[in-house]
Amino acid sequence: MTTATAPNTALTVRLRDGRALGYAEYGDPAGTPVFFFHGFPGSRLEAAMGHDAAVKHGARLISIDRPGYGLSDFKPGRTFLDWPQDVTELAAALGIDRFGVAGVSGGGPYVAVCAYAIPERLTGAFIISGVGPFDAPGATDGMSRQNRILFWLGRHAPWLGGLVIRVMARAAKSPSGKFMDQMTKSMPEPDRVILQRPEIRAIFLADSREAFRQGARGGIHELRIYSRPWGFRLDDITAPVHLWQGTVDKNVAPSMGRYQASVIPNCKATFCEGEGHLLIVSHIDEIAAIMVA
Repeated sequence: MTTATAPNTALTVRLRDGRALGYAEYGDPAGTPVFFFHGFPGSRLEAAMGHDAAVKHGARLISIDRPGYGLSDFKPGRTFLDWPQDVTELAAALGIDRFGVAGVSGGGPYVAVCAYAIPERLTGAFIISGVGPFDAPGATDGMSRQNRILFWLGRHAPWLGGLVIRVMARAAKSPSGKFMDQMTKSMPEPDRVILQRPEIRAIFLADSREAFRQGARGGIHELRIYSRPWGFRLDDITAPVHLWQGTVDKNVAPSMGRYQASVIPNCKATFCEGEGHLLIVSHIDEIAAIMVA
C-alpha cells in the first residue's frame, strides 16, 4: 500500500566537511529508497517527473543536488570519485543502509561510480540515457553538433566552455522560456513531442533555473570532469547495472550506451528503438517497477 504525499523539495543536510547538500523527496516516503542523480546541468527538481510512478510502485525517490547546483555548496576540485561519499553521508543522515541509485543523462556517470565504489550498499544501479566516457572509441558519433562542440571545449578549451555555460545560466533564468526552446531545437522528434507537454516543460524550466541558483560555477566545473578521464574503469564495476538508451538520442549518442553496455561486466541493457533522450518520461513506469523489484 503506497502513501500519496506531496513532495518535499527544499531539504538540506550538513556534511562532515561543513558543506550543505540539497535534496528533495518524491514518491512513497515508506517505499524502497532510490537516490536519483539529475542531468547536466540540473537540480533535485528534475525527479518531479518520477513522483507519480514512484508512488504507484512504492519507491522513495531521494533526488540530490550535486555540488554547485541548487542548494548544494560548491566543492572545488571535486571528481566523480568524491560522489559516493556524499551519497553515503546523506544515506547515514536519513538512516538508510542499502539503496538504489538512478541517474539520467549527466547523472549516469554518478550511478557508474557508485556501482564501482560502493557496490555492497546498492540494491540496484540504473542508468537512463546516461553519458559515457568521451575518450571511448566513437563516443560522440550521432551526438548533436552543439553537444560535441561543448564537450570538446570542456577538454581542450575549458575557459571557452565556461563562457558557454555562463550564457546558458543567464538564459535559464529568463522567464521567457527561450532557453527551453533553444535546447529543444537539436532534439529528435520523439523528444520534442514530450517537451510539448505542459507539465513536462514546466518541470524542465524549473529544473534549469534551479540548476543555476548559485550561478554557473557548478556547471563549469562539471563540464570539465565529464570531458576528461573519469578516474575509474567501467569494466571494474562489480554491481549489476540496468541501462536504458534511445536509438535516436542526440543529447547522449547511442554509441555511448552501446559502449557502456559492452564494457560494464553485469549490465542489462535495453535499447529503445526510434526513441530519443527522454526515456525517463516515456518509460518511467517500467523503470520505476524495475527499481523496486
